[in-house]
Amino acid sequence: MVKHLVLLKFKDGVTEDEISRLEAMLSKLPDVISEIREYQFGRDIVRSERSYDFGLSSSFDDLAALERYQKHPEHVKVLQLVKEITLNVITTDFEV
Repeated sequence: MVKHLVLLKFKDGVTEDEISRLEAMLSKLPDVISEIREYQFGRDIVRSERSYDFGLSSSFDDLAALERYQKHPEHVKVLQLVKEITLNVITTDFEV
């Protein structure tokens, strides 16, 4: 099993509508990408100096499944929005 973690830091001025659009797009992915085994995401609730604004945790059977997910057209659409609204993105992938 491969765990995929993503942290997003939004640009100044990102609107509630843009974040809600991201959440709506993300919520549809498990229904259209069969490789996804687990999928959770949400907004940071601590809001400390070192916090990022948004996090995502997902799981896949193996690295090949993760790679198929990353290339899936619906995921690519999400990435386009992420590029528009984020200042920084941090990811890590590891076996569990």
